[in-house]
Amino acid sequence: MKEELFVSGRMNNMIDPTLHIWHWQIPLYLFLGGMAAGILCLAAVYYIRGEGKRYYTAVRITPFLTPFLLVIGLLALFIDLRHKLFFWQLYTNIKLQSPMSWGAWTLMVITPVSFIWCALHIRDIFPKWDWKYKWLRELEKFFNKYKLALAWIMLIYGLILGIYTGILLSAFNARPLWNTSILGPLFLASGLSAGAAATLLLSKNPDERKHFAQIDLVIIGIEMFLIIHMFMGYLAGTQVQIEAADMFLGGPYTMSFWIFVVIIGMLVPAVLEILELRKYHIPALIPPVLVIFGSLMLRFIIVYAGQVSRWLY
Repeated sequence: MKEELFVSGRMNNMIDPTLHIWHWQIPLYLFLGGMAAGILCLAAVYYIRGEGKRYYTAVRITPFLTPFLLVIGLLALFIDLRHKLFFWQLYTNIKLQSPMSWGAWTLMVITPVSFIWCALHIRDIFPKWDWKYKWLRELEKFFNKYKLALAWIMLIYGLILGIYTGILLSAFNARPLWNTSILGPLFLASGLSAGAAATLLLSKNPDERKHFAQIDLVIIGIEMFLIIHMFMGYLAGTQVQIEAADMFLGGPYTMSFWIFVVIIGMLVPAVLEILELRKYHIPALIPPVLVIFGSLMLRFIIVYAGQVSRWLY
């Protein structure tokens, strides 16, 4: 009788919840934030290196996507909040031990920086653009004067944002799948890959496209290394970590992860980019679109699978 009560109690979702707490808003936010971080980091790196003219699209054009990515990501995050009117309380203090606090303040810096960077290059999109008010023209001169410092801020906070999207999950010790230090570097690499793919989509310069195809190949290789290392860590860990890995090694998330993330999102675009570099004619849209799709699916699958994995008592 006791055993029957125990079993029926475990099936009560008020005692042992199996419903997802985080829905589509969180993985979408993590994806958009990671992609924006990747775009801004690459733009900052090439500007700091003095290659802004050589890699014109990456430095001046692709960053125009980031304000939209960040605003939509923040909107998705806001929709997910239970007590929406109290979001401002995240900014009343700084908690260095809290990933949420790090993320809130990082977004507070990187979002206006992305708008400023776009404003400095708005004439590359609209050649006849002119600021209506004198104070805006003075502000433009000020930021152009300190543009290198702005690029360094963009790079540093872009890296923090890219890593944060993974650390936000890895800080949850109660979820064995998320409880790994690999998620931060993996999500950063995925964001950089999506950022390089965005430049491949927008660039018309063959030399720039070739360079970013090579960059993307290197980053995909790093992602594969991190994924293999992550699963090796699980399989060498505790029983619950082994069970978390088993969800991807024969379990319910095996097909979706290995097909959508690894094969379609990494291996296929890598092969197509190699063929393109070897002068084969490959439709220009296919490899970057697949990379971005794989980056999106990585977040969705990791977020949903992580909520299924748990410690058993």
